[in-house]
Amino acid sequence: MSRQPIRIGARGSKLSLAQSGLMQARIAAALGAGPDDIESFAQLIPIVTSGDRIQDRRLMEIGGKGLFTKEIEEALIEGRIDCAIHSLKDMPAELPPGLVLAAVPEREDPRDAFISHFAERLEDLPKGARLGTASLRRQAQALHVRPDLEIVMLRGNVDTRLAKLERGEADAILLAQSGLNRLGLGHLPRSWLDPIAAPPAPGQGALVIETRAEDVDLPWLQAVRCQATTLAVAAERGALYALEGSCRTAVGAYARLEGLTLTMIVEALTPDGAHRFRREGSVTLSSLDATDQARALGLELGGAVRVEGGPALILTE
Repeated sequence: MSRQPIRIGARGSKLSLAQSGLMQARIAAALGAGPDDIESFAQLIPIVTSGDRIQDRRLMEIGGKGLFTKEIEEALIEGRIDCAIHSLKDMPAELPPGLVLAAVPEREDPRDAFISHFAERLEDLPKGARLGTASLRRQAQALHVRPDLEIVMLRGNVDTRLAKLERGEADAILLAQSGLNRLGLGHLPRSWLDPIAAPPAPGQGALVIETRAEDVDLPWLQAVRCQATTLAVAAERGALYALEGSCRTAVGAYARLEGLTLTMIVEALTPDGAHRFRREGSVTLSSLDATDQARALGLELGGAVRVEGGPALILTE
């Protein structure tokens, strides 16, 4: 009997295809496919996004995180694909009507990785060294510790950024360890930023399957969910929402679950790193399905940071 494969939309970058390939195999297995039968159960459909096409400017200058999802979400709404695979850290705080984040599998390493050819840590860079990043959060966190650094705008895929480091366009770069691991490059970092001292982007290290709202309870989606990760990222995205986080806001959030206790730290910084506002808190969840309680913790802590930081947190230029 013939079957229609699940059509999976994803960005066409090397990292996105590697990540989506992992999820393609998971989805196919949940549908009953054997290792040699993946394509007939789950089909990858690469989609080039505006964020991939425009590489010479910061995202905040051209429309924010939504540029990595816009074309994919349009295909989902129009029924040209059945689901989409994203890096959760690239997802805006709000989704288009009718779409939901339906399943989050086990999280990879959430930390930021430090890569340099001569320095072991960010703190070891010489005075005035050039740090490459296109992330406002990474910029602000680095400048908070090392205000003397020169920030070099560094966009592009992982290979492009590594090549720019090789050419000497920066003395060091910061990348997500999760992406390096998925590309088989996890050995490259010299050190890692502590996720409590410098919280990563909300959802960093986690992939997410986005679907139309009516498909959220399909059995194959339930089969790939990780509840501990779902709770942690629900809290982190609650903080993101409370802070109206985007590429125009330097927001970090990190939640971790031990038993039923969810502990979280949220911070936001001014773009120059001179001012940092932080809140920590925890909640004992009623069950492992208590995503509303997890999100409420993030909303509470994010809201407190927003009140304290006020307009200083928003980049207006």
